[in-house]
Amino acid sequence: MDEAVERFGSAKEGYAPPPRPDGVDDATVEALGKLSEALEVVEHARGLLYGFHRLVGRADATLQEAVTLLRDARYDACADVVEECVVGRNVLPGLWTFQMIEAFDDGYWRVFREVVDEVRAATGDPERHRYEAEMKAREQRPKGAAGAPPDGAV
Repeated sequence: MDEAVERFGSAKEGYAPPPRPDGVDDATVEALGKLSEALEVVEHARGLLYGFHRLVGRADATLQEAVTLLRDARYDACADVVEECVVGRNVLPGLWTFQMIEAFDDGYWRVFREVVDEVRAATGDPERHRYEAEMKAREQRPKGAAGAPPDGAV
């Protein structure tokens, strides 16, 4: 093991999380950790929505190239069908993907983030990732170090 530690270095840095504000107990840290976890899932979903937006936009641009190539190959009737029925089509009734993103951002994502911020403020703990910071302190505790991580963290 000593060879490996010498070669790669130790992961045990002895990290200390930010101190907890007075009155922030383990149950609060756990609850806020779950709230952060839920927000991270929503952020991932938002990223996937942006990915969907980009892919559909790329497909539409490629479709327009196909229309040009069909015309160059003298398949005007086929090009007309593709252009009339698919190019620029709404992905949902009345909506392009940018409108889906705007509706998601304004009606769900923004509200979710603001509520999370308000809950953090109400609990007196503004740290966005305290649960993870305390986990890092536990996992990076030097081998043989006893006791809890610094600052009363779990």
